[in-house]
Amino acid sequence: MKLTGAQIVVETLIEQGVTDVFGYPGGQVLNLYDAIYEAGDRLNHILTAHEQGAAHAADGYSRATGKVGVVIATSGPGATNLVTGIATAMLDSVPMVAITGNVPQNLIGRDSFQEIDITGITLPITKHNYFIHDVTKLADKIREAFRIAKSGRPGPVLIDIPKDIQTATAEFEPRPVDPPFPQREPSPGKIAEAVELIDRRSRPYIHIGGGVIGSGTWDLVLELADKIDAVIGCTLMGLSAVPTDHPRFLGMQGMHGRYASSMASNDADLIIAIGTRFSDRATGNKEKFAKKARIIHIDADFAEISKNITADIGICGDIAKALREIIDRVHEANHMDWMDHVEDLREREAGFITDGPGVLTPLKIMETVNKYKTAYTPIATDVGQHQMWAAQYIRFQRPRKMISSGGLGTMGFGLGAAIGAAVGTGEHTVLITGDGSFGMNLNELATAVTYRVPVTIVLLNNRTLGMVRQWQTLFFDHHYADTNLDVRKTDFVKLAEAFGAVGLRADTPEEFEAAFEKAIRSPEVTVIDCRVDKDEFVLPMLPPGGAIDDIITEKRGV
Repeated sequence: MKLTGAQIVVETLIEQGVTDVFGYPGGQVLNLYDAIYEAGDRLNHILTAHEQGAAHAADGYSRATGKVGVVIATSGPGATNLVTGIATAMLDSVPMVAITGNVPQNLIGRDSFQEIDITGITLPITKHNYFIHDVTKLADKIREAFRIAKSGRPGPVLIDIPKDIQTATAEFEPRPVDPPFPQREPSPGKIAEAVELIDRRSRPYIHIGGGVIGSGTWDLVLELADKIDAVIGCTLMGLSAVPTDHPRFLGMQGMHGRYASSMASNDADLIIAIGTRFSDRATGNKEKFAKKARIIHIDADFAEISKNITADIGICGDIAKALREIIDRVHEANHMDWMDHVEDLREREAGFITDGPGVLTPLKIMETVNKYKTAYTPIATDVGQHQMWAAQYIRFQRPRKMISSGGLGTMGFGLGAAIGAAVGTGEHTVLITGDGSFGMNLNELATAVTYRVPVTIVLLNNRTLGMVRQWQTLFFDHHYADTNLDVRKTDFVKLAEAFGAVGLRADTPEEFEAAFEKAIRSPEVTVIDCRVDKDEFVLPMLPPGGAIDDIITEKRGV
């Protein structure tokens, strides 16, 4: 059948299994939006308040569902407003397809109104991108984009479509969805070396990242840990892959990781790293990282093997196949001394976690969230102290429930991502944010309210840029340069009400519990303004350039 380019885009999206897209219309995508309008009974479009919010929503949608998220924007500023969201997805390996319009091809390169070279701009932050020259190739390029986005190490792909391509016509025939590209087969020789090394070690530690969630290999990780009697730690991106209450799980390690997890990685004689890049936030000083351990690194991306930390054995390829082969060949083990040592670390960690009575603290807030959320509740965060408190204390039971920007550390990510997660899963979603991050993209309250997206926003309002203040306290002699937000007069309760949401305030643990219980059981978008102390610290903490031996476990310098 003969269709316009705009109609081909819509039909190909539907063919690829897309049911929801996020975006913002404009002059160079009017034809595309007309086609979306005509297909309104088959494709749900969410109009966000800003293109950046749309990109974060597509990202959160993908993280929560495992599907490819889709975002649409017009040319020029519409396209450039996607850049932060695309980069966020790239750094966290999130499959996403961004579709932008552009001026007609005869106006390209003439500095036309709202013309921008978005493919050039996004080249470093996409897995691949396309400028469409020929309408007859449009459908296949979109199909290829989806295949690239979800293959191997996932990531974002951008498709830039000039307006004349959207109005041109071509034949279109639906096609079955292509599977992801085949992955590299793990090297049998490397698998054999890994098995031999595992069998010779007595203090094994499994270090997992977002690649375990992306590859769906969380069950294999637990099977391996059980067979070789290992403990498990994770990066921020690996949170929720393993249930928090699993006896082998120690939590997040690194700069603001749990004490037992970070210390166990330091004391291990074997680290099996799976789907992770050994980010500086996970390792601290790389020259001093895990000096007692041999390292096996398993990843879908060859570029990550030994990029940050040199691996003794690097296994690149299909993570599931690599784990399956290792599990089948390795000997069952029992490391009683190692488990006793880890238990001592847990007991020491418990002694560091203190919480004063009667005061609304981040720990009390997280525990209340744990009390009322379900195993299926997505938890989105922004970036800052609140993010680390959530990472440390929120208890996860199922994968894909931690929706947070790790690699890029994008303040303002949370509300858009929470909307995307709620739309994708149909579950009431909780956003844990701070007053600094929330101020960046709070305009997306309009989106949540308009579409009645079930989101509860827990706003840790310490009237400061808390993480920066913590560093200024510890390392900059209390020079609180431009981190004090007391000067802002924003009333978040009134702000929520102005957007049509419910606004609540909590100054005590009892007030917060009553507010959160009401919010989580309500279909209304709710903002809870939680007043917390601006000098609360996220601990433990590795100082800049520090190693695990330099870990800070007690508040000082205030």
